[in-house]
Amino acid sequence: MTPQGDARFATEEYLRHIMLDYRQMTDFVKEPFLVARADGIRFWDVHGKEYLDGLAGIFVVNVGYNNPRMLEAVRRQLETLPFNPPMHGTNPRAVELATLLAEITPGDLNTARLVSSGSEATEAAFKMARQYHRQTGNPGKYKILSRYLSYHGATGSAMSAGGVGYRKTLYEPAGVGFLHTYPPYCYRCPYEKTYPSCEVFCARTIRSMIEWEDPRSIAAIIVEPISNTGGIITPPMEYLGILRQLCDEHDILLIFDEIITGFGRTGSLFAANTFDVVPDILCCGKGMSSGYAPLAAALVRDRVAATFWGAPGTEFAHGHTYAGNPVSCAAGLASIREILERGLAENARRVGAHLVTRLEGLRSLGIIGDIRGKGLLIGVEFVKDPATKQQFAPGINLGLRIGKRAMHHGLLLRFDPHWIAFGPPLIVTEQEIDTMVDILERSIREVLREL
Repeated sequence: MTPQGDARFATEEYLRHIMLDYRQMTDFVKEPFLVARADGIRFWDVHGKEYLDGLAGIFVVNVGYNNPRMLEAVRRQLETLPFNPPMHGTNPRAVELATLLAEITPGDLNTARLVSSGSEATEAAFKMARQYHRQTGNPGKYKILSRYLSYHGATGSAMSAGGVGYRKTLYEPAGVGFLHTYPPYCYRCPYEKTYPSCEVFCARTIRSMIEWEDPRSIAAIIVEPISNTGGIITPPMEYLGILRQLCDEHDILLIFDEIITGFGRTGSLFAANTFDVVPDILCCGKGMSSGYAPLAAALVRDRVAATFWGAPGTEFAHGHTYAGNPVSCAAGLASIREILERGLAENARRVGAHLVTRLEGLRSLGIIGDIRGKGLLIGVEFVKDPATKQQFAPGINLGLRIGKRAMHHGLLLRFDPHWIAFGPPLIVTEQEIDTMVDILERSIREVLREL
C-alpha cells in the first residue's frame, strides 16, 4: 500500500476499529495522525506531510529511521530464525546480546533477563527483587519504594510503582506494597527548599521513610535517573549516590529505570555512567533496538544473579513468549554496535549542549522558567512569570498549545500542559537542532500572540 493509498485509514470508518494509548478516539478522528514512512530523523504522514522527529518516536529511534545496518540485521535474522521455542531453550543472538550488555554496562551488571517492553522489564525487576530477598533469608522484604511524578510502565506492578495519579486511578486498587516519596524536582521543590543549601533533603528524607516502614520490609527502591513524565526532572549529581548508600545500609536493592535514559540518551551509554552510580538492577529498552523490533531487559549485578543459580526451585520463576526473540536480539545487537561505533553517546553530549544553548536564547520570550536534562533528553518548563515561577492558569495548557503548533509546523516534541521535551535521534546534527529550535520559537510566538 502506498502512503497515498494509506490515507484512507485516517478516516473514522477505519479508526473505529482501533484503540490508541491515552487518546479519546472521538477527538483523534477529528485530527488523525498516521505515520506512513520515515528516513533518518524525518517521517511523513499518510498525506505526505514531512516532520522532523524531535522525540525519536518516544525516545526510541536512537540510530535513526531506515538505518541500513539495522535493516540488514533484521532481514538476515528473519531469513535464518524468526522465533525459537522459549520453554525449551534460547538462541545464539540472545546469548550474544546478553554478553554484549555485560561488556558495556557499568560495574558487574553481568546477567540479562531479556523481554519485549519496558513494562515487562520493570515487572521482572520487582519479581527478581522479591525472590532475591526470599532466597537470601528475608521473605518479609516485599515493599517497593518509588516516587511521585514517575512512570515505570502500564502493567499491574509497573503501574502501581508509577507516581502519576490519572494513569492508575481508573484501575485502583493498585498492587500491594508500593510506597511513594517526592522527586528531586529542584525547580519546584515539594519541600520548599533550595539546592544546594538543602543538602539534597529529598534524598536524605528517604532514610526516615525507610525507618518508619521498617527496613526489614523494603525490597527495592526504583527511580528513573531522569524522570520523563514529570517534565525531564533531573536530580542533583549527588542524589543517586545518596540512594545507593541508603540501599547498601539496609539491604535494599536499587533499581534504575533506564528505559529512556539508556543507550546514549544522556551523553553516556547509561545514566548510571552519567551519575557514576551502579544499581543492583538496571531496566533498559526503547533505544536498545532503536524501535526496529520490541526489546527490553532487566540487567542484574552478580550477587543478585547468583541467587538464581543453584538448587531446583531457585531459578527465576518468570516467562514471556517473546522474551529473547532472535529478531529482536539481532536488532539490539545492531543498534548497540551502531551507537558504539559511531560515537552516538558523545554526539548526544555535544549536540545536546548546543540544544541547551539555543533554548537559553529563548528566555527573552519571557515564558521560559527552567531548562533541564542531560545530553539529548532536555525539558523546557513554561511559566507566566519567570521571576516568581508562577504557572499559567490550568485551562491555558500552554505546553500543549505550543507542542501542537510545533507539530503543525512539522516538528514532533513531547508536550504537556506546562512543559515540552526534546529527545531526537542520537544521529541529529547541530544544524537540524537549529531548525527544530527555530520552529519552536515560531510556535511560541504564534501561541503567545493568540493569548
